[in-house]
Amino acid sequence: MPTSYYVYYRVLPEETDRARALVASVQLSLQADTGIKGRLLRRGDDACTWMEIYESVADADRFEAVLDGLVAQYGLAACLAPDSRRHVERFVPF
Repeated sequence: MPTSYYVYYRVLPEETDRARALVASVQLSLQADTGIKGRLLRRGDDACTWMEIYESVADADRFEAVLDGLVAQYGLAACLAPDSRRHVERFVPF
């Protein structure tokens, strides 16, 4: 069953440019490895709250392993606000 992923977190205001570049690198590498194209959104009333969206993931275990590895490889955690972490929500069709 295909899974959709919604990953949200807060970035440090002074790290937004760096974080956008890192997320772009993660998403390009992820697409090259898994074929899944991600989207990046920011909250309308809070520019430091971001969400990555990945849809129609067929192999959830592999996808999550690749995504986690790329986030670590690119050091995205260094751009997160001190009180934040990457929250991963998974949704499947009815």
